[in-house]
Amino acid sequence: MKIAIGFICLLMSFCAVAQEQASNYKTKKVAVRDTILVDSVSINSSKFVLKTKNNVIIDTSFYNIDFSKAILTFKKPIETDSVTIEYLKYPEFITRKYFQLDDKIIVENTDNMQRLYKLSQSTLTKNFTPFDGLTTSGSISRGVTIGNNQNSVLNSELDLQISGKLSDKVSLRASIQDANIPLQESGYSQRLDEFDQVFIELFSDSWNVRAGDIDLENSTSYFGRFSKRVQGLLVNVNLDKEESKTNLFAAGALVRGQFTTSQFLAQEGNQGPYKLRGPNNELFVLIVSGSETVYVNGLPIVRGESNDYIIDYNAGEIIFNSTFPITSEMRITVDYQFSERNFSRFTAFGGGNYETEKLKLGVSVYSEVDSKNQPLQQNLSAEQIQILSNAGDDQDLMFAPSGTPETYSENRILYKKELISGVEAFVFSNNPDDELFSVKFRLVGDNQGDYVLINSNSISKIYEYVEPISGVPQGNYAAIVQLIAPTKLQLAIVNGTYKPTDKTDIYFEAAGSKNDLNLFSDLDDSNNDGFAGKLRVKHNIIKTDSLWNLSAIVDADMIQQNFKTVQRLYYAEFNRDWNLDQPLGNQNLLTTGFELVHPKKGFASYKFEHLNYSENFNGNKHNVFANLNLNKLNVFTNSSVLNNKASNTTSTFLRTFNRVTYSFNKQWIGTKLAAENNEQRSTTTDSLTPLSQKFKSYQVFYGVGDSTKVFAEVGYKHRINDSLRFNKVVKVNSSNTYYIKSKIIQNTETDLGVYINYRNLKSVEANIEDEQSLNSRLNYNQQLFKQIVQWNTIFETNAGSLPQQDFTYVRVEPGQGAYTWIDYNNNGIQELNEFEVAQFQDQGEYIRVLLPNQVFVKTHQNRLSQTLTFNPQQWSASDSKSKQFWSHFYNQASYLIDRKIKREGNSFDLNPFASSDENQLALNKSVRNVLFFNRGKQHYTTSYTFLTNTSRTLLSIGFQESKLKSHQLNFNHKFATSWLVNLKSSLEKNESLSENFASRNYIIDEVRFQPKLSYLFNENARFDVFYQYTSKDNTVGNMETLLQNNYGVSFTYNNAQKVALTGEINFFDNTFDGNANTPVSYQMLEGLQPGKNFTWSLLAQKKLTTFLDLNLNYFGRKTETSKTIHTGTVQLKAYF
Repeated sequence: MKIAIGFICLLMSFCAVAQEQASNYKTKKVAVRDTILVDSVSINSSKFVLKTKNNVIIDTSFYNIDFSKAILTFKKPIETDSVTIEYLKYPEFITRKYFQLDDKIIVENTDNMQRLYKLSQSTLTKNFTPFDGLTTSGSISRGVTIGNNQNSVLNSELDLQISGKLSDKVSLRASIQDANIPLQESGYSQRLDEFDQVFIELFSDSWNVRAGDIDLENSTSYFGRFSKRVQGLLVNVNLDKEESKTNLFAAGALVRGQFTTSQFLAQEGNQGPYKLRGPNNELFVLIVSGSETVYVNGLPIVRGESNDYIIDYNAGEIIFNSTFPITSEMRITVDYQFSERNFSRFTAFGGGNYETEKLKLGVSVYSEVDSKNQPLQQNLSAEQIQILSNAGDDQDLMFAPSGTPETYSENRILYKKELISGVEAFVFSNNPDDELFSVKFRLVGDNQGDYVLINSNSISKIYEYVEPISGVPQGNYAAIVQLIAPTKLQLAIVNGTYKPTDKTDIYFEAAGSKNDLNLFSDLDDSNNDGFAGKLRVKHNIIKTDSLWNLSAIVDADMIQQNFKTVQRLYYAEFNRDWNLDQPLGNQNLLTTGFELVHPKKGFASYKFEHLNYSENFNGNKHNVFANLNLNKLNVFTNSSVLNNKASNTTSTFLRTFNRVTYSFNKQWIGTKLAAENNEQRSTTTDSLTPLSQKFKSYQVFYGVGDSTKVFAEVGYKHRINDSLRFNKVVKVNSSNTYYIKSKIIQNTETDLGVYINYRNLKSVEANIEDEQSLNSRLNYNQQLFKQIVQWNTIFETNAGSLPQQDFTYVRVEPGQGAYTWIDYNNNGIQELNEFEVAQFQDQGEYIRVLLPNQVFVKTHQNRLSQTLTFNPQQWSASDSKSKQFWSHFYNQASYLIDRKIKREGNSFDLNPFASSDENQLALNKSVRNVLFFNRGKQHYTTSYTFLTNTSRTLLSIGFQESKLKSHQLNFNHKFATSWLVNLKSSLEKNESLSENFASRNYIIDEVRFQPKLSYLFNENARFDVFYQYTSKDNTVGNMETLLQNNYGVSFTYNNAQKVALTGEINFFDNTFDGNANTPVSYQMLEGLQPGKNFTWSLLAQKKLTTFLDLNLNYFGRKTETSKTIHTGTVQLKAYF
């Protein structure tokens, strides 16, 4: 961050002498009032944005803007005290007033006008303000938290946006966001820089310089094509002349992600989640956000809740939406970048392009190298480096013993060495006096290791040595670790386009690569270098502006066996289309064909392709593609025929997909026909291989309406799958699919959309049951009685899977975590059931991190969400007394149930209200109703809230279920001008059920009553006195009881221009009956102790200058049995 800020200062110093021309784009921050004068003259209506102080855009329904008078008027209250206005001024010459005679220069008396004047040099100095045209916003803060129960913690945060012109030709754009925020509770991310975004960019018409986060890409090269998100510096310069253009670029960066591909077959009716694995089959991959491309059967699909799929980047899991049904016939390929942090990895990319009317030339160099002397996640010892040096490129030899000496820590699972039957083995130990080791264990398979897992309930799993029997290992884990070798990939590319005539285009490219898979070893380096070349010629035989155009194409790829690209060279299913299975040797791909193009009627082509690998493959393929619009008829076809011969097999592969659609009178009807026939035979036995298969698919559909607005489409699809059985390709199953997708109603008051997809997969074998799947989604939004009643409904069903989730707790700086550890059984081992949600800031020393999971249970999911809102506030101005009465009320009821049940057989439990505990794996059920009287008013404001919530989760340690039922009443009333009374009361029932931890089973009945009396000195100061009575009874187990009396006072003083103070003092008298060192007691006492407890807090905010604030936050607590705990934070915050 220091480097980034220094870079800003350096750039600004270079441009400080540049003359600034005022911009017409204006931004101002003003206090909220009913009417705001934006400017003294009219403003431009083409640009006007209103934002809250948190930079959230305010909807136009909240305000009116009179552009001619530049007056902003609010139609209804907004929840912010200030707003930011972005608008566009007219140029000054438009808004300036013009006069035939300027009355400012008219004089009343001319008697003394006959004077002599002399011209002299003006002594006025012109004041220049550097960077006056820049628009800046944001803040920077630095703070420190200290306390007698924790170490000091430094807190820092930077949020800065800069934009504008430094001079007439130079502009600046920058965004810096940096915060030491805690790790996400439910994510996998373990590095804070994943949440930071930094870039600074200087640019003009002919050059630009960008530092920070960069989307580095090369789209002009065939062999060197790539796209990466990196952190570094990019320089781009354009040198344009009348007859030529030259572009030079250079970039150097740290790589955030490494490219890889994950491929898997989908499961019938399983929408996910599907786990993505790393290139070494790692379960844990942290995906660089936005870097993925997902292909289904070779076609890319779109991310988003309203599109095809969603992805959890931290977990590395993909879930397909219910409107994109998944079947066992789908092949899924995911290209993505994952964050690989074994070594610091540096990327350099540079080159240039030269362009004239007929010739384009490009040269580029790419290098991506691991710094072998800067390991990050690996601390390589000399012995481990020697193992890598002897391994060459063979990953099977890159294993080493995993035990490394480690000092004692209660936050680690450590081992000591013992001799067991003459064998030195690792034995778990939490004795600080032992010589301890940190050991990693790897799953190697049954009877392949010497260790077994004995405890999975601690924060790290505990393993135990088992002696071999007759020399045969009895375990399935080994105390070894896989070593990752540093690598290097470099490419040099020369390419160009030459246009000898108006009808001919020639593209050529030559590339060389160097790929070293182990920088520690010189072994196996003979295959590091590779070369590739490409030549493509396109000739327009017939070229017209409005008729059919005919072109001939010749395309050739020549790729040496050892040549390596940065990312995928060919499309996702290239290997499948050619029946490739580990091809060897140099590759030659020749393509010839014709293309027929009409500007209105469409496109058609024929291509012949020849693919050869010098050692084991030779194939020919014919492709026909067409997409034609013939009046009301659309015809689409994509077909191919392949014949190939490999070293051990020969194959014939026919593929075809066809679609015909006829449109008439806002209706359409069509059919889709698809088929595959893949026959591959062994050359030695003439028998069919397992790759042989075929299918036929027929589909018809009918639609009516406008597919972009209101429409409905129904369809039916029948598919027959044949596979290899007893050396014959025979029918194995067939499927019938029925679907409807629609947007039935869409207007200002009603929005209704329905999607239903039902599929039945029937096997020809009698012992295999039919598989049925149902996906549906219903969206319904209704506004009634001029928006007095609003009703929103979402109902969704799909099939998927549920992970048996593993998790652990990781220690962080005090105050930045969310959990605390309490050693209930005093064994010194941090067990998973001993972590509680921290009640006080200084106790938050741990975060909960989900671990990669491998066990998934098939489920069927029902999800229903309903919200009904009654808001008759607009009746307050009615003449009807009954309407005026009802205008005081506001009611909102919401119901949500998200239920996952174990999927067995083909039955569908579509009832979201069913309560079958036997097969219920996960549940999130919530009913909430809030009734207001005089909502937002000062007198007799009353609210009643009813809440019932049930949640059930499936973890590797068993089920956990919690239930809450609550009645809450809140009353506020202001009287005698300066007095405010508040009454709160609640009745709650809190239930917890744990499958394997009996100490977490409880049912707590709670009664709470809290009166509060406030005296308002003025709108900026108040004093409060309050009391709270709480009674809690555990009705199961040890029957713990708590009677709590809480007495307290608080005050608030706020002078917006100077200082703000808030303070509170609490005294708790806890009469507790039961064991105070249990999860139940922690829940009941809310982190306090039996007996007398004191807590106090003070928050002070001081505005030192217009742009600088000082914040002080202090919290203290004291119990009868513990020392006084003090925690304080000092923060200085500057606003830009």
